[in-house]
Amino acid sequence: MEGRISALAVLCLVLSSVGALEVIIPEVQYEFARGDNITLPCSFKSTLAAPPLVVISWSAEAPTANAKETLILTYYFPSKLTDIKSMYEGRVSLDVSIPTGKANLKLSSITLADNKVFECRVQIPKDDEGTPADTVRLVVLVAPSTPICKTQGKAEYGQNINLTCLSAEGSPTPTYKWDSRDVRNMPRAAPHPRTTDKGGILSLYNITKDTSGIYTCTSRNKIRSATCNITLAVMPPSLTFGSTAIIAVAVSAVVLIALIVIIFCCCRHRKKKREEEEYAMGVPGEEFHDKEPARNGERRQADRDEDTRVDRDPNEERSQRGYDSRKDNDEPHSDYDDRRSEYDDRRSDYDDRRSDYNDRRSDYSDRRDRNSDRNERHDDERSYNERRDRRNDDDDRYDEPHDDRPPVPNNKPLRRDYDD
Repeated sequence: MEGRISALAVLCLVLSSVGALEVIIPEVQYEFARGDNITLPCSFKSTLAAPPLVVISWSAEAPTANAKETLILTYYFPSKLTDIKSMYEGRVSLDVSIPTGKANLKLSSITLADNKVFECRVQIPKDDEGTPADTVRLVVLVAPSTPICKTQGKAEYGQNINLTCLSAEGSPTPTYKWDSRDVRNMPRAAPHPRTTDKGGILSLYNITKDTSGIYTCTSRNKIRSATCNITLAVMPPSLTFGSTAIIAVAVSAVVLIALIVIIFCCCRHRKKKREEEEYAMGVPGEEFHDKEPARNGERRQADRDEDTRVDRDPNEERSQRGYDSRKDNDEPHSDYDDRRSEYDDRRSDYDDRRSDYNDRRSDYSDRRDRNSDRNERHDDERSYNERRDRRNDDDDRYDEPHDDRPPVPNNKPLRRDYDD
């Protein structure tokens, strides 16, 4: 009894499935290149030979879970009216035939935005059992764009860093692979045991000098591949950019100080050499002290005083110096400001000093001539004294007594007196 019931139930199920509506899409996934004009096939079978009303609709949803469904178009039979949504207007159409059960969707100039799951649904009144809808995945093939390689972290000894690689576009989603070469451009024998390469991220742990080199990332999908390179230079912590900048600033400061010292020494040497030349020429160098420098007229007067100093009385000269010292001590304190203002004029007075020096040279020549004249007068006086001494000797000689005259001879006759 139970066997008969089971057989009857199976027979009823088969008969019900044969008479139900069925919508079929031949493939689960279709792949097309970006920019192609494509057709997504869809067919349906109904238990009704001539259904009075048929409604065919195509919709799309993103391949992610719980994505929002977007209606593309709706076709109504027997009115043959097609309602196309605005976002697909101009690039979508329906190839439909009710007697043969055809309801193909045509898309033109597909893009990455069409990389979705499409659904074909058929609605027939009084024939709603079975499979009224079927789905298909559209894969828009796009070659991966040139990836961008970046470094995350500090490339210093003992640090952990990541090398990232990412293509802005690519469909299907590209896969990434890293290869590396050392600083001699030789392939590495084996990566570090802790090195990981996943999803375009190459993780390097406890990097050292040997980690330096050239790293190449390859982004690939079923269309083609693209690569990018990055050069990694691992430096000691003391040679980082900040430390290098500090060292550069310090070296620059030392060089600047040394340059200033050299310039100062050169100036001192030139000044000393100029003073020596002035001293050799007879012009004393400038004395930078609190005393007020002598004016041009005063220097000329000092030169004239020096010329006549030989004829001065020492007591008078000492009294004059004492008077000058008292005069200097009685100067008011305000003369200090005058001296400071006159200090700025010293350099201009230097030229006057040069001209005064020439005057002094000429005065010196005059003094030398006067000294020569004085010496000549002295010689003349000495010669005159010598001549006078000789005359005095002669006079003394003539003033001697006549007894010294030779005696009169005895036989000399007597003088006659003619008066007698």
